[in-house]
Amino acid sequence: MIPFRSVTARLSVYVAIAQVAGYVVTHVCVHILGAFGVIPGGPEYWNDLAFPKIHALAAASVTRVPDGILRLDPTPELRASMELMPSLRIAIIDPRTAAELPGSSPELVSRIKAKDGVRPISLSYRIDGEAGTDFKGALVMTNTRHGALEIATYGYASSWRDFPYWMYVAGLGDIRYHLIEIVIVAIIGWVTLKRGLSPLDALVGQTRLIDLVSLDRRLSLSTAPSEIRPLVASLNEALERLDDDIKRQRRFLANAAHELRTPVAILTERLNHPEEAGFIGDMKRDARRIRSIVEQLLASARLQGRPEAATSVDLAEVARAAVDDYALLALKSRRHLALETPPASVVVVGDRQALESIICNLIDNALRAEPEGGTVLVRVDCDATITVIDHGDGVAAADHELIFEPFWRKTDTKPGAGLGLAIVKELMETHGGGVILEATPGGGATFKLSFAAADID
Repeated sequence: MIPFRSVTARLSVYVAIAQVAGYVVTHVCVHILGAFGVIPGGPEYWNDLAFPKIHALAAASVTRVPDGILRLDPTPELRASMELMPSLRIAIIDPRTAAELPGSSPELVSRIKAKDGVRPISLSYRIDGEAGTDFKGALVMTNTRHGALEIATYGYASSWRDFPYWMYVAGLGDIRYHLIEIVIVAIIGWVTLKRGLSPLDALVGQTRLIDLVSLDRRLSLSTAPSEIRPLVASLNEALERLDDDIKRQRRFLANAAHELRTPVAILTERLNHPEEAGFIGDMKRDARRIRSIVEQLLASARLQGRPEAATSVDLAEVARAAVDDYALLALKSRRHLALETPPASVVVVGDRQALESIICNLIDNALRAEPEGGTVLVRVDCDATITVIDHGDGVAAADHELIFEPFWRKTDTKPGAGLGLAIVKELMETHGGGVILEATPGGGATFKLSFAAADID
């Protein structure tokens, strides 16, 4: 990984690396394909692999005899290469005197000197009439330990053993000669990429204008590059969801403040008249009402989102526990509770506390609606559904959706904060289930909870 935080810097470096890699890989492929005759003139390219090593051995073979004259005295390694390549010829010319060094190939010298005074710095050539059409020669001005000399080689042939050395020499040479090109390409890449990524700067400017007060703002899709439009669209969708959540929380807080204002005002007024009859009872009733509202608010806030402790839960056990909790309250209010469960367990995945809260809220709501002497039925079915049935006044069709809104109440004459059914709906959605309201035959309301049954191995 390139250690740059800037995308522009990373891409610029990657472009430079790709340029170097492309150059090297192209040359390697050309020589390899040449070895197998895949490309025209391939053997000539293949034999180029031997040139760096032969050229270096020739330069190392230049010696100075005691009388000060330079001569070509092949080193043992060069002699071994000449034995392996009988066609190999070497000639070295001193550019200051235009004379060949003793030991040079006379035939190659005569060919080279036919240039009629032309002194190339680097030259590739082929000798006409020579046997072996795959051979190619090179004449390069080279700095040796004895000064600058023209070293000519011809007739070298490559083998796979030459490949590593060729890679080493050619790689160093190419990087050195192309370094300026690489730097210029990186700089141009930086400038062009910086300009090309300017739409991202515009998006950054747009995001800085978004806060809790301006969540209705959205990022512009028209100015975003096509590659990141899906990301911008996803961000806009996330902002939409966040805006909805914030609005819902604001409504929730406003309604909570409104609901608490009235009982607190009543409680304050009662405290100003402690001498009135029934003062203690009224105080307890007001305290219970405030506590009920606060507990419902806390439950709604605590259980928002997905259940934190999702486990396998038996719906029959949860329903039985909820009915047991409300049994005494039902008797005191002169009502009855009945429970029907299947013989086998009905297991779902969820939070047990949240599921108990769901059923308890429905039972509490049903007991308030059930006439005195009536029976609220809680039924658990094998298809992972729970039904809570009361026989009260029922719910008008126009109110079927409203009853699940926080703090909604048909009338203020009945107790309650209007949060129970809202909590039921929210918790059922977090469990991947749903709640359906139906009319009870003969009058009343039937709430049906549907869950996804757990897979039991």
